[in-house]
Amino acid sequence: MLQYPGFDPVAFELGPLRVHWYGLMYLVGFAAAWWLARLRARRPGSTWTANDVDDLVFYGMVGVILGGRLGYVLFYGLGFWMDDALYPFRIWEGGMSFHGGMLGVIAAMTLFAKRRGRNVADVYDFSVPLPAIGLFAGRIGNFINGELWGKPTDVPWGFSVNGEVRHATQLYEAFLEGIVLFAVIWWFTSRPRPRLAPSGLFLVFYGTVRFLIEFLRLPDEHIGYLAGGWFTMGQLLSLPMVIAGVVLLVIAYRRRAPSGNFAVAR
Repeated sequence: MLQYPGFDPVAFELGPLRVHWYGLMYLVGFAAAWWLARLRARRPGSTWTANDVDDLVFYGMVGVILGGRLGYVLFYGLGFWMDDALYPFRIWEGGMSFHGGMLGVIAAMTLFAKRRGRNVADVYDFSVPLPAIGLFAGRIGNFINGELWGKPTDVPWGFSVNGEVRHATQLYEAFLEGIVLFAVIWWFTSRPRPRLAPSGLFLVFYGTVRFLIEFLRLPDEHIGYLAGGWFTMGQLLSLPMVIAGVVLLVIAYRRRAPSGNFAVAR
């Protein structure tokens, strides 16, 4: 058994301004996405420029923040919104949803592709290796905040929290959705793949991992289980990801359309 240290969620203060670790983790994620995208844009044969990357990451940031907050309100906090019309704007109280953030990024990437005259599938495929480091950092932020704990357990790596030993599902997700996901997707996209294959693999991998970890994670108190005493909102939102990912992979390898992220060799 491990003892949870009880971190201070505030990293530092500048006068009246309190900077939280969780907010800093978003900055880490955006910076990592920009750096990784710049690396990919510089490789031989890439059709992406540094300016493309800068604009792409800006669009992505807006999509993550707006989509993540709106997604949380709609998927997890609808009751709070019914009680308080200003609840969606109370971002300092916390509450972001990965699934909402993903939908926000999809919308932002679609808009970016249309404005730049790029194939939208190519933009999705170029983008999928970029969020994993941010996912890792975000889950570390959850751990620092002492939130999203798992179920009670007797495994030796469980953390004692308020007198009860629990699964540190934030760290499980940080490892699987962050480090492992990044390694797999980064390797997979290191050479040309059929158009939509990277996007399909990302959806299948993340959706499957999230669905399985939900068996160990406690659901939000105000929502509870949706069915059977085990089915959670996170699983409900992850299932369409897995199905969509499988469909995209089938389409990708049947059509074998070349990726527009690489210049055609002449």
